[in-house]
Amino acid sequence: MKISVKSARAIALAAQGFARALPKKPSTRQFARVMGELGLVQLDSVNVCVRSHYMPFYARLGPYSREQLDTWLNQPGQRFEYWAHEASVMPIESYPLWRWKMATMKPWSGALKTLAEHPRLKAQVLEQVRARGPLRVKDLDAPKRRNKPWWGYGPGKVALEVLFAEGKLTALRGDHFARVYDIPERVVPAHLLADRSLDKLAAHRALLQAAVGHLGIGSAKDIADYYRLKMPVAGPILEEFATRGIVERVEVPGWKGPVYLDPAAKRPRQVRATTLLSPFDPVCWYRDRAERLFDFHYRIEIYTPKEKRVHGYYVLPFLLDGELVARVDLKADRQASVLLVHCAFMEEGQEASYVAPRLAAELRRFAAWLDLDGIALGRIGNLMLELCRAM
Repeated sequence: MKISVKSARAIALAAQGFARALPKKPSTRQFARVMGELGLVQLDSVNVCVRSHYMPFYARLGPYSREQLDTWLNQPGQRFEYWAHEASVMPIESYPLWRWKMATMKPWSGALKTLAEHPRLKAQVLEQVRARGPLRVKDLDAPKRRNKPWWGYGPGKVALEVLFAEGKLTALRGDHFARVYDIPERVVPAHLLADRSLDKLAAHRALLQAAVGHLGIGSAKDIADYYRLKMPVAGPILEEFATRGIVERVEVPGWKGPVYLDPAAKRPRQVRATTLLSPFDPVCWYRDRAERLFDFHYRIEIYTPKEKRVHGYYVLPFLLDGELVARVDLKADRQASVLLVHCAFMEEGQEASYVAPRLAAELRRFAAWLDLDGIALGRIGNLMLELCRAM
């Protein structure tokens, strides 16, 4: 079966929760629905505008209470954090799916060196959390000297992170986005903690089938990337799924095969969603897929030297009527209570007179959600002049 890129885009957006009207007053019921549709929400420490995990809920629900989401996300026994698609928070029911990774995670080279210098530290840290937890790194009775500049880990943090990766500790987020570590026995429901029925292959199968549902349609690499699984394992499983009818093999012009469709995926003719997206939203986190779906070449430039940046430091894509039509470099100046729009760029083939007023309305909505009183526009970008007129 052949599917056009336009139809593939609509299927993908519908699978991600963009095909329905925004709720009048988002609640925990809607938070759960979004989490179910996404399967996980990626975390990131950058707070230039707003922390990235707030954005997927905003994009799908509109303005909501971030405090309410924090409370909901960090309920022990309901959700947990682990290395899924990078650092991610997931429903607690997913916990048994990650035992294989916990069992195979090895300390990175710097951690091995630190633990060799402090041979008893790992056991001591685990015992402290067991006896006194939940704990943050600053609560530990352990060496706190960093082994690198400001972004490096001290020995206590290294021990916590190794134990977390091995599944001997779990974590949620506390004040100021700091990980709060605890032993799984106090956080994970007993029946999930005792569930060891899934070996690595079975867990991969379950994760790949879930990823197909979250994406709606995707190449084999798209699907494997969702939970960061390796293609040598994922490829044969997806082919088996196709043979058994769990997924459908399809063709999309310009996409390298194989491409798979979720047979249960909604197939709307059009998706009218309009919102700003986080750089770490599943819609655009796999840059190759974003380019194939939306003809949108996107690279995050946080770690690019300023003089070499093309679009800015923290650039958010703008989804308009189901297409990625522009991007803006934003910063929340909380002291001045202003949303700074450093740059605004429109994609080739778009009409500034159509895009700018709608982006202006979205920026006003976004600034109000962040409790900012105003918007300050810069001068850079091919959309900025028209955006200034629209504001």
